[in-house]
Formats: sequence, structure tokens, C-alpha cells
Amino acid sequence: MIIIENAAIATVDAAGTEHPSGYVVVGDDGRIAEVGSGRCEQPGERIDGTGCLLTPGLINTHHHLYQWATRGLALDETLFGWLTTLYPIWGRLDAEIVGAAAGAGLGWLALSGCTTSMDHHYVFPRDGGDVLEAEIEAARAIGLRFHPTRGSMDLGRRDGGLPPDNVVEETDEALAATEAAIDRWHDPSPDAMLQIAVAPCSPFSVTTRLMEEAARLARRRGVRLHTHLAETDDEEEFCRAKFGCTPVEYAERVGWLGDDVWLAHGVHLDDTAIARLGATGTGVAHCPSSNARLGAGMARVRELLDHRVPVGLGVDGAASQEVSHLGAELRQALYTARLRGGPKAMDAREALRLGTIGGARCLGRQDDLGSVEVGKLADLVLWRLDGLGHEGIDDRVAALVFGPPARVELALVGGKPVVERGELANADEETLTRQAQRAHRRLLDATA
Repeated sequence: MIIIENAAIATVDAAGTEHPSGYVVVGDDGRIAEVGSGRCEQPGERIDGTGCLLTPGLINTHHHLYQWATRGLALDETLFGWLTTLYPIWGRLDAEIVGAAAGAGLGWLALSGCTTSMDHHYVFPRDGGDVLEAEIEAARAIGLRFHPTRGSMDLGRRDGGLPPDNVVEETDEALAATEAAIDRWHDPSPDAMLQIAVAPCSPFSVTTRLMEEAARLARRRGVRLHTHLAETDDEEEFCRAKFGCTPVEYAERVGWLGDDVWLAHGVHLDDTAIARLGATGTGVAHCPSSNARLGAGMARVRELLDHRVPVGLGVDGAASQEVSHLGAELRQALYTARLRGGPKAMDAREALRLGTIGGARCLGRQDDLGSVEVGKLADLVLWRLDGLGHEGIDDRVAALVFGPPARVELALVGGKPVVERGELANADEETLTRQAQRAHRRLLDATA
């Protein structure tokens, strides 16, 4: 057994239990065997958490890992302008580029306190090889729990969509490939390291038929549904012009509201839309830094939470949010909420809940992830908070959220280290960097 001791602990359980100095015992089954205050007398491998805060591992609920290869481009564009600039470049993706980008992105996420990440991949060039397999192998190499989604686009420019025609698929082809991904990769078990979700890209890149049939496919196979929705004013105008309704009304029309659905962004939601999400248990992946970078707006997270909408955090694609640091997103979420609603709109512990149990609810993993409780999977992060940047903030949770991004002293996934003393346990950061640099140059040189 592993015993982490002498650490402050924020369990993020329903009661908000915290221990100023406590311990967590990790059993050899990769689950939490005991949590408590004071000292644990059991024998086992002991890890000293003095000066640290122990929390559940952070859960990233929205990302596009392939975009690590196109960071730093279209820096001053709105979403639609950014997409039209980058779609032609993404049309030249291949498995080598995606694997390198995913390795870099997942390695960086691990170093930022993330133990579970989803990915929304929806660009499948015909001669690009198996790009989904490439990112799955990258996640295995880093050691993170992974929820890749098989995305799709079938509404090209000639049919009134936003993406170029050469990056979209035929509807039946996309559906067949999605089901094949579920057959090959999805693990429904409670301790799964890999689960697949179904994820047509967005209302402006997907036909109504694909949205409807994707929902039926996902429910027939018992997997979750994910898409972008209500991210920008442009999308609102597109939905009203094309469908005669708001994005959330359209989602409901095509069967995309329910407790097996989580939506990316949810920035432009009126009171009626928020109430519908709450009533149906539909989740939202809140991506405050990406929304700020693209000038998309500030999501109404306080109102979403008040309506019991499951809300998690996402760093979003590395090309729309170059920092991609999930630990830092805790503070960004808190600041965004306060910009909308003042200093009472969100506190540090609510921000931590978004990044942990909120994310677990979005991914349907709340029974096994998202809090430090006996019987749950030992996906844990030990944050070092005894340095200059956090000195003087006595409340350890406040230090983590309000202070500078904290170093990850230890990150465990199912009791196995993925970060130790601020370094990746299963991969070499310099190698990941070189591979990402090469992928970036290959992609840009090919489109020059």
C-alpha cells in the first residue's frame, strides 16, 4: 500500500470534508482504502506530504489535442475567423503529427495536475492514417486516464457549413467510423483507463441527420455524447438563420439534451436555456481561458450551478488557449465568475469542485472519480504550496486557487505515478518537446 501523510487534504466530498494534516491510504487495487486526520499507523510505502495539499486529480472536460501543432496562430481572430484560418492547415494532419501533439498536450496536462482528460477529435484526413489510435497511444505513454471522443463533420462550405469541403466526411462514413471506434476502444468498466464518446463537432459543421443519428448510436451503445454549443454570438445567429431557433432549442430538437450529454462552452445561454439544461441534467464544459482568448464571452456559471447543471472545466484546444494549464484554469474560472457576478459569485472551493467532481459528473465517472473518498479510484494530486509564491496564504485551498500555478509534487492515476517531484514519471519532457516542434514545422511547411 501507499500512504500519503502529513498533507492538508481537500476531499471535495459532498460534505466538503477537509483535514489540516491527514493521510490517504492507497490499496494495491488502485483505489482509496482510507482517509483521515493525523497519522496512519498501517505499514506501507510512505510519502511525506509536508507543505502540500492533496486533492482529487483534476479532470479536463474539453480539449483538442491535435491543435498543439498549431499554437500561436490567428491570435487576434474571433472563433469563426480563427477556424477559417486553421481549417486548411488541419486538413494536412496525419497520425505522426497528432501523436506528437497529443503527447505534448497530455504531458503538459499531467504537469498541471490533470489525471483524466477527454479529447474532441473531429478532423480525419483521408490519407492521414489512424489519428485516433495515435492519440490513444500517447495517453497510454503518459499514463493519464483518457476519454477521447470520435468527432465528425459532414457539413462543408458548399452545403452552407463553415469547414472546407476537404475536411468533412460523408454522414454514413462518419457514423460507421464512430461505431467502429466504440467497438475497438471503449471500456465500460468502473476502473476504465479508456472510454469513447460520440462527438459531432458543432451546429455549423454538422448536418441535422448526423446529430440525430449520432445521438441514437450513442444511446444504443451506452456511451456519452459531446459537442460544441452556444460558444459565440455568431453561432447563435447561424442557428436562428438556419434552424429558426436558439442553439439549445436546436439541441433539444435533435435529441441532444440529457444526463448522458455534456456540451462545450455554453457561453451564450438565456434563462430558459439554463433551466432546460438543469432540468435534463445536461452538463457543460466551462473553458474560461479559451473563451477569453477568442473574445467569445463569459459563461453564466453561477446560474448554471444554481440550476444544478453539471459543470466541469476544460482547457480547450491548445491553439485557442496556448497556456492549456488545467491547474491555472481553477483561478481563471473563479475570476470569470466574479467578473460577471462580483466577489460572492464563486469561492475557491467551488472552483476546485468544478475541476474535480464537476468534471467527473460531465464524463459520467462521479461514482469512481472526482473526490478523495474510500472506494474511489486513487487519482490524486499532491500540490506543493510551501514555496515563495504561496507563502502567507494560510488557507491551503485558497493558496492553490488564488495563488500562482502550484508545482505538482506527485500525481497518481489508479495509484500509479504519472508525475513525481514536478517531472513526468513515464515520459521525457525534452523528447515530447522535440517531437512537438517537428510536428509543428511539418504541418506549417506543408501548407506554406
